[in-house]
Amino acid sequence: MTIARLTPDDAEPYRALMLQGYALHPEAFTASVTERGHLPITWWQQRLQPGDDARELVLGQWEGDELAGVAGLSFEVRERARHKATLFGMYVPPRFRQAGRGRQLVQAALAEARQRPQTLLVQLTVTAGNEAAQALYAACGFVPFGTEPMAVQLDEGFVAKVHMWCDLGKKPAPIHTDHAR
Repeated sequence: MTIARLTPDDAEPYRALMLQGYALHPEAFTASVTERGHLPITWWQQRLQPGDDARELVLGQWEGDELAGVAGLSFEVRERARHKATLFGMYVPPRFRQAGRGRQLVQAALAEARQRPQTLLVQLTVTAGNEAAQALYAACGFVPFGTEPMAVQLDEGFVAKVHMWCDLGKKPAPIHTDHAR
């Protein structure tokens, strides 16, 4: 099992894997098969652009030449939020589960986030009631900080999302304020 950053050459298997995830677990993702299935392959390739300063990156775990799981990171670019990254699109197909792949992907994503000096924390959302996923994230250091009701609308109703965050253990720069008048 190898975990590596996906490149634009991996766009086809990445797209296929994510569309499978959206179809099998619509409650777990904000995106849908309908929404993402219509996007051109160039959209998927753009998400996989190389570079240390890329706004997004996706890690893939390979079993031979088959993509067996993915997890993405989106790095905030706004000046006052550059200290944050978001874990997104975490998916391991059913036949590859129960082998520690999810934990390995999350830990690899956290290691990637630590490589960026300005990134102090990683946040994510997980569907309320998905105890297995929430336990995985907690085991990797994520802590819940709130629940968003009606976060995602499905055909049969709404699901809530639990917001979680992980402190990367870096010392933030001190806040300096000048209250002199």
